[in-house]
Amino acid sequence: MTTARHLVVFTGSGISAESGIKTFRASDGLWEDHPVEEVATPEGFQRNPERVLAFYNQRREQIRKAKPNAAHRALASLEQAGFKVTIITQNIDDLHERAGSSEVIHLHGEILNARSSVDERMRYPLPKGGIALGDTCDKGSQLRPDVVWFGESVPLFDEACALAAQADFLLVVGTSLAVMPAASLLSYIDYDTPCALIDPDAEALSPPGVAAIKATAGEGVPALVAQWKARGTLELP
Repeated sequence: MTTARHLVVFTGSGISAESGIKTFRASDGLWEDHPVEEVATPEGFQRNPERVLAFYNQRREQIRKAKPNAAHRALASLEQAGFKVTIITQNIDDLHERAGSSEVIHLHGEILNARSSVDERMRYPLPKGGIALGDTCDKGSQLRPDVVWFGESVPLFDEACALAAQADFLLVVGTSLAVMPAASLLSYIDYDTPCALIDPDAEALSPPGVAAIKATAGEGVPALVAQWKARGTLELP
């Protein structure tokens, strides 16, 4: 029997929330008390770039102060134990990387990068500080946060789908599976690939065929990882 050892993990804002990073609350259309259309759309940036830059500068500092939690650390420890772990995240923070995970795909970009507003291939790391109005790329265009805003395409989605198709097990953590196109990722795994969702509301959120694990990320992920490490293979609990 072949031992299943390639885990693909799909993470959302719920896993970062346990590190103190505020989530986007879709129910009221606000993100940290800001209307989404003001701070997370290309149109909002065109109308008031200074406000958008200030908003992301503030979030960038919050993320720098946050620390990886037990869920981030557990996934990194599984990789260190010899499993192949690929993380596909909707989150724009770097907590997976700081925990020690080496294969992370950021579907919605990375807040600790700036990029050109005319050429998305031109990216600039932001090890400290933020982006000010007047900061420009090598082509002379205003820099913007390297994040995918509402109404923009998700350039790494095809790569994520290809990775999901290779999984021995797909684990979903901290996402309602409501944001498209990322939510359709489950449709790209093989029909017999086991899949589980860890969330306090997992029973209500889990689609048919997805095992529901009712727990927070910080509780459920370490428990499941410990089981896999003890058995040496990826199995449903």
